[in-house]
Amino acid sequence: MNWRYTFTVGFGFFGISIIWPIFNGLIPPMLEDLGLAAAMIGFILTWDNIINMFVQPWVGEKSDHTWTRFGRRKPWLMVGAPLAAVFFILVPFVRENFVLIALAILGTNIGMALFRSPTVAYLGDLFPSEHRSKANGVINLMGGVGAAIALFAGGALYKIGVPLPFIVGAAVMLAAVIVVLLFVKEPRDIEQEEKPKGGGFFENMSEVWRQEDRSGVMILVAIFFWFVAWNAMEAFFTLYAINVLKIDAGTATQMLTAFAAALILFAIPSGFIATRFGRKRTILVGLTGMLIGLIVGFNVRNPLVLLVVLAVMGAFWALININSLPIVYDVGGEERIGAYTGLYYFASSAAAITGPILAGGLIDFTNHTMIWLFSAVFFGLAIVAMLRLHEPEASTGQVAS
Repeated sequence: MNWRYTFTVGFGFFGISIIWPIFNGLIPPMLEDLGLAAAMIGFILTWDNIINMFVQPWVGEKSDHTWTRFGRRKPWLMVGAPLAAVFFILVPFVRENFVLIALAILGTNIGMALFRSPTVAYLGDLFPSEHRSKANGVINLMGGVGAAIALFAGGALYKIGVPLPFIVGAAVMLAAVIVVLLFVKEPRDIEQEEKPKGGGFFENMSEVWRQEDRSGVMILVAIFFWFVAWNAMEAFFTLYAINVLKIDAGTATQMLTAFAAALILFAIPSGFIATRFGRKRTILVGLTGMLIGLIVGFNVRNPLVLLVVLAVMGAFWALININSLPIVYDVGGEERIGAYTGLYYFASSAAAITGPILAGGLIDFTNHTMIWLFSAVFFGLAIVAMLRLHEPEASTGQVAS
């Protein structure tokens, strides 16, 4: 595996990961300042995932079967990234007007949806199955670096001036995407099955459902459950820290740096662990660790102790996150990488819609602390789904022939 080139490919995910921590960490307090209830804030934070449910599967399948002079995936990066950057920069400048900030959030979400699936599909395009966990480790390490920079620097910039993290974040994202456009060479000849008539999202979902082996269904169900859990926690952690730990929004955002730092440290080792012991087993260990960490976090009120808990959870999250997309590709096959990337994001987007809405409603009826137990329940359900998955040969730790 060409490690230097893998890091270059990782700049795409680095750029994506710069935006979302700032988005999820700093926009909820703005919406709360407008007088919105937690359930409504949770609903607004799901807009990107509502869009992703339909746009990303369509974009992924579409990019499988098109070719331009720029390549198969790059045109989507060239359109989506600048669109997202412009609207993201607008967010802090219109934060006192609900209609305008809602439009800015919506525009950011549409732009990001147009280029995320093609960017992530490079993992399937450029790396064979036996290298994907290791390559995804590098790519997610780059994403973790982006998230850590966004959380720590974004929190610091926010204290200087509210618009600064949005302006700098958008600029860094565009710079990262430019690196991918200039230095990643897309393969022209990828083995593909003939594009099915009437294909697209529903055709792909129907194909998974009809398979005698239920592994495709089980992995999508598991992905749905663990992203319900984590997206709910990510959406409401800042508000939890403000209301329960009594710290400011900038400091709360910086606290999540411990989680991102652990993800960075364990990203590449997680790929090697899965290559040695199998992706299913590795993911199950990660899910169990996250479950235990959430139960511990429910009982912690000391911010310094919580930093340690978040760091440990970040290591376990790496075991899950690094290996989930490679195991989806193992189930789906080599010829429809973009389509199955879209299904992966359909499951995760559906979860990200469900998680914040349900968690926000629970918080409105109880208190912010319940977010920890809410997420723990859904990680437990993900464990049940993964136990029913028949692990594909390519993900068992044996190199595919």
